[in-house]
Amino acid sequence: MNTRCRPWIFVFAAVLFAVSADSQTLEPVRYTVSFPAPQTHYVEIEASVPTGSHPQVDLMMAVWTPGSYMVREYARHVEAFTATDAARAPLAVEKTRKNRWRVTTNGATTVWVRYRVYAHEMSVRTNWVDEEFALLNGAPTFITLVESPSRRTHEVRVLLPAGWTQSLSGMAPGPGENTYVAPDYDTLVDSPIVAGTPAVYEFRVSDKPHYLVDLRERGVWNGPQAVQDLVKAAEATARFWGDVPFDRYYFFNIIGAPLNALEHKNSTVINIPRQPTDARAGHLEWLSTATHEYFHAWNVKRLRPVELGPFDYENEVYSKHLWFAEGITDYYADLLLPRAGLATVEEYLGALSSQIRSLQTTPGRLEQSAERASYDAWIKYYRQDENSVNTSISYYVKGAVIGFVLDAKLRRATNGAKSLDDVMRTMYDRFSGEKGFSAEDLRAVVAAVAGKAHEREIRNWLERALETTAELDYADALDWFGLRMNSQPQTPPPWAGLATRTDSQRTLVSEVRRDSPAFAAGVSPGDEITAVNGERLQPGQFADNIGKLQPGAMITLSLSRQDAVKVVAFALGTDPGHGWAVDASPKATREQAGHLLSWLLTPAFGPRK
Repeated sequence: MNTRCRPWIFVFAAVLFAVSADSQTLEPVRYTVSFPAPQTHYVEIEASVPTGSHPQVDLMMAVWTPGSYMVREYARHVEAFTATDAARAPLAVEKTRKNRWRVTTNGATTVWVRYRVYAHEMSVRTNWVDEEFALLNGAPTFITLVESPSRRTHEVRVLLPAGWTQSLSGMAPGPGENTYVAPDYDTLVDSPIVAGTPAVYEFRVSDKPHYLVDLRERGVWNGPQAVQDLVKAAEATARFWGDVPFDRYYFFNIIGAPLNALEHKNSTVINIPRQPTDARAGHLEWLSTATHEYFHAWNVKRLRPVELGPFDYENEVYSKHLWFAEGITDYYADLLLPRAGLATVEEYLGALSSQIRSLQTTPGRLEQSAERASYDAWIKYYRQDENSVNTSISYYVKGAVIGFVLDAKLRRATNGAKSLDDVMRTMYDRFSGEKGFSAEDLRAVVAAVAGKAHEREIRNWLERALETTAELDYADALDWFGLRMNSQPQTPPPWAGLATRTDSQRTLVSEVRRDSPAFAAGVSPGDEITAVNGERLQPGQFADNIGKLQPGAMITLSLSRQDAVKVVAFALGTDPGHGWAVDASPKATREQAGHLLSWLLTPAFGPRK
């Protein structure tokens, strides 16, 4: 319903239970959000800001958003910032930092701040506004008081343009349609708002309402079919943890964008490429992504490393535990699909193989440990360049592979009685909420689950796996589950060790892997490949040309580099990705087959007693 002309009365008795005693004593910051011309990609914000009768008030905008570890300078999209008193008399505004404004109040007890934000970046951590819909994240949208934002209520009213039917958010509903209440700034930042004319599918898990909110289905995405599978994934996740710690949950699903997603306390935003839901590989990838973000409602949003809260929204917050927060979550995102009956054993092992292959073919695994990758996320993972593959790893990938090996170690140490599942639930029982966990807390729980006889062994393994760049050993894990690796009989494909991209009909080298044939020959990122073996290279055909050859074959590349021509020759190597495929061994014993089924197909856990 369009609420453009509806008066907004700030009566929030229905949601006062969610507001802390401290925040009740502080006057709220109240926002009105509007889209006068959504086709121009702008959102306009008006905020009433209490001054506490101070002669000046300082306001700030976050420079990053939790779950995406990079300073993003959101204030660069703020325009036309002004301030007035209640009589609309202009007040002086001074920019004091890149993301701060100081308003001289002239004695006003409330000042009115107005600004607009350019919103045209389709990602889960930024804003998007067009004629169809709006996605607003809290960090790049809402400017708040520097003083006491964590103890102050923030209230939001959304005015819908003509043709839009509703807005939705994980925030508590206010007294009218399209109004919301956040008990503190953290909740405001953690509660994206979607507005437009979405397709909304409601379902229940543990009697709690859940919503799949689809934007831009356009006859391609089958929402009813998607929600049927999403229900099974969500139910399997809730069974795993044994409770549902929120009143409701939203899957905001934006169709027609590069795949990415971001977790929130009772919602997630997912971007998904436009593809039919009956495209099996893409649908499984979407289900894994949705399960990953839903799993975060427990692991990260409630069970968190002690460093990740309270947040400093103006500075980096470092943690060595993103391998656990993200990587272990990634491990379970795939594992819960066969447990939910959504993926076959073969499909799961294919996903596991992809994770192992990705790790083992990344040269940076020998340069950066799992903990260091976590700590350096701010400067490496989210700022990748042409050489990143040689100097860093993904803590998602390494964490997921560590999860697989650790899970098998715990099962073997306890003869199948305990597993990584028990670690996760014990951690959640002991450290969820305000407390947070330390590195020692985590290692102590893992050691306790392994048992006293294996405590030293498991601690040594964790130290090696997390703190060093030593290769992981898969042998024991494969043996426990009756799996095998490197079983592919076909001839391995040839490998040059470089990746290319096409730009204006030119084939450009985008990366060169360390210790590859191309690296040794002196091929550089940015080189244009004009010919292979003396024949003109057609755009986008480099991989096809190489694929016709055999490992050991000599090739000659003609390169254009900074307006100079260079010719290099080298022998092709063997693709290092060949052989990192996991499948069930035909020689597996009945006991090993039982371990595999217990791991992949037995629904884990149940309601807490």
